Amino acid sequence: MATDAAACTAVDELGACSAPAEPGAPLALCTTHLLAAYDWVAREQGVTDVLPGACPVCGSRVGVHFPSGWTCAVCEWRLGDVPDLDVLPARVDVVYYVRWRDRVKIGTSSNPRQRLAVIPHDEVLAFERGGRLLEQRRHAQFAASRYPGGEWFAFDAPIAALVAELAAGVDDPWQRYDRWRSEELARRA
Repeated sequence: MATDAAACTAVDELGACSAPAEPGAPLALCTTHLLAAYDWVAREQGVTDVLPGACPVCGSRVGVHFPSGWTCAVCEWRLGDVPDLDVLPARVDVVYYVRWRDRVKIGTSSNPRQRLAVIPHDEVLAFERGGRLLEQRRHAQFAASRYPGGEWFAFDAPIAALVAELAAGVDDPWQRYDRWRSEELARRA
């Protein structure tokens, strides 16, 4: 669905844009307007960056910056909250595979219910136990299927094969995630 239109079709407070459209972009927009659109969408999804200080819960230095504040990218602790180390929930990092139309998002979270509540998707396909390193390996593994600039991939045969392998024998991916959390709680007791 890429377009190779000659000129950007955006109209803003300065009027119609006359800059050349970015070749191959899904919309006939110049680089400036594509970046403006990205920034507008990213305000809801957050932007991954270095935290102002180490996370007091897990020690990570990577965070996600939202207009409302920061959260740790690893354990999703909100900057400014005081963690109660005696009642921390069982932490289980997962790589999730969600389908939206003909695309699959491969992402990671230690709180997938909260994370997936803000991601448009039609179906949770599978979970795989692991964190950012596994997610990065999957992104590299399926790089040929990746849509530019994000964590969305074409739902093609190689990805479908991995999802089928991960979902084998599992009626509901959420049950598998709940079992992992339960096992983690049992280890802590």
